[in-house]
Amino acid sequence: MTVDLSVSSSEQGAVTIVHVAGEIDVYTAPLLREVLDKQVAAGRTTLVVDLENVTFMDSTGLGVLVGRLKLVRGQNGSLRIVSAQDRILKVFKITGLDKVFHIYPSVDEAAAASNA
Repeated sequence: MTVDLSVSSSEQGAVTIVHVAGEIDVYTAPLLREVLDKQVAAGRTTLVVDLENVTFMDSTGLGVLVGRLKLVRGQNGSLRIVSAQDRILKVFKITGLDKVFHIYPSVDEAAAASNA
């Protein structure tokens, strides 16, 4: 089985941007969790998760994001989502998580908001 997910990160000042591409499902979600946990463990608690290149996300992926949101909030951090894709935004809307997460149309906007 091939894992159809790539996760990389970059830094913009105090903000860590986690770029995610591919499908986030029950098989690939642990990879995303691991990368986010490493960032938090390293003290990077201002996170922007870029879902712009994500083609699919199920409830497992949402669970990972919700769990990491709680983790960073516990350390006075933040986790912002970047996506302008209807199919990804719909997943957040259907679950009501669009009220929980701050969702931005671009990485630059999310990073700028993090500094506010």
